[in-house]
Amino acid sequence: MLGAADESSVRVAVRIRPQLAKEKIEGCHICTSVTPGEPQVFLGKDKAFTFDYVFDIDSQQEQIYTQCIEKLIEGCFEGYNATVFAYGQTGAGKTYTMGTGFDVNIMEEEQGIISRAVRHLFKSIDEKKTSAIKNGLPPPEFKVNAQFLELYNEEVLDLFDTTRDIDAKNKKSNIRIHEDSTGGIYTVGVTTRTVNTEPEMMQCLKLGALSRTTASTQMNVQSSRSHAIFTIHVCQTRVCPQTDAENATDNKLISESSPMNEFETLTAKFHFVDLAGSERLKRTGATGERAKEGISINCGLLALGNVISALGDKSKRATHVPYRDSKLTILLQDSLGGNSQTIMIACVSPSDRDFMETLNTLKYANRARNIKNKVMVNQDRASQQINALRSEITRLQMELMEYKTGKRIIDEEGVESINDMFHENAMLQTENNNLRVRIKAMQETVDALRARITQLVSEQANQVLARAGEGNEEISNMIHSYIKEIEDLRAKLLESEAVNENLRKNLTRGHGEISLLQCLLSFLAYYTVFRQGDYRNYRSSKERLGEAKTEREEEEEKCCRERR
Repeated sequence: MLGAADESSVRVAVRIRPQLAKEKIEGCHICTSVTPGEPQVFLGKDKAFTFDYVFDIDSQQEQIYTQCIEKLIEGCFEGYNATVFAYGQTGAGKTYTMGTGFDVNIMEEEQGIISRAVRHLFKSIDEKKTSAIKNGLPPPEFKVNAQFLELYNEEVLDLFDTTRDIDAKNKKSNIRIHEDSTGGIYTVGVTTRTVNTEPEMMQCLKLGALSRTTASTQMNVQSSRSHAIFTIHVCQTRVCPQTDAENATDNKLISESSPMNEFETLTAKFHFVDLAGSERLKRTGATGERAKEGISINCGLLALGNVISALGDKSKRATHVPYRDSKLTILLQDSLGGNSQTIMIACVSPSDRDFMETLNTLKYANRARNIKNKVMVNQDRASQQINALRSEITRLQMELMEYKTGKRIIDEEGVESINDMFHENAMLQTENNNLRVRIKAMQETVDALRARITQLVSEQANQVLARAGEGNEEISNMIHSYIKEIEDLRAKLLESEAVNENLRKNLTRGHGEISLLQCLLSFLAYYTVFRQGDYRNYRSSKERLGEAKTEREEEEEKCCRERR
């Protein structure tokens, strides 16, 4: 895992199936209603529940997939695990929503979540490979595996195992469930099939779904008698994406080293869980083997409910979470409170005769909204080390650039410190920029004031001409142009006077420095002559000083003439 874990709540969607023909014939009334534009469902007149998504009777399969599942597939390419599981009473439409019940005459718009997710997965793989080739990068390598498990009477069965005796379902299974060092759950003894295309994946799904245990009850003609978990493993090896921090470093330092692509390996697993329906034996009329299956189903769902309650109740979060009470909860340990982006689809019936089952399902789903998962990227250790080294290189490059620009210095004792001159220079540059902006604004103000003065003077001259009876328009325009030219010349004159005054001050300062230099030379000459006692040397030195003085005066006059 890379970096710190991000908390992600389990999202819950409620889907209300249409009424069956049998329910309409028997005169069942609709007891559910949905608030338009809001994810809120009403049961009866006084019971309201709010979820992340609510889909009414007329909802379509594509709508559910687009709003709930599409982003989870995109997250798999970034190394995030995902889980989608359907919950509800028997006959509520879980298998239809998930798409694990294959029908020969099924239409494309009626395809379930799994079929659409598989199509989206392989389409995105092709797009990512094509995009990498267009950008001149090595295309990413993908390895996609699939597993299909069935949890029947608390025994884990492999639906991909063609050598399994389908009639011997009650025999002890050889599949074992283990937990790795990071808390992840994996199975041993399960058939894993490698697939490369969408048709291969759909064929695997179809073969596994046909091997699943189903039976007829009074509530459902083809009732699922087991929990099914279809898992897709995606392993991706791609070029490490460039971060913004690396782009901001010194390009010269990067260009000195030879370009070399760095690769990272990301893994992700996607669970599609079709839970068996909760049922009451009184309503299903199950006896014998069917009754035993129903008891096992309810035990697994009860254990799942206890886990959801323990994770969702804030007062119980510090206590033990009973994952080990059922194999179903062990297999879903990653999905509930673990490392997975999880969405629960609660399927309910709108008929009033299923009022209590619908109420229990909505309460069950409402508790699941309080579960917080710790979502992290699944990355191999080599990729983690590569990312750590890249971050260290980026930090060192930034530090080297700070030394080159003078921001950091090291004194004689080897102590590192921040250069005050760098900050002072930055402050002066900021102040200089602010002054530039102010000067520009003041120049615009001066121009505006000059135009305003010209206009006022022109209006005043026009008034004088009007009073004199000579208000000719051509004369007015001529006067306006003359006044404008006069104002421009006056501004230039003021500017020239200011420049002249600065030059005069500089010249005066230069004369003062020359006079001081002459005094120092005279003093040195007097001191030298009188110390040696030679008046002639003093006179000759005085004459040389006079000549030097004459040459300096000529140079000064020449400089003054050049400046003028």
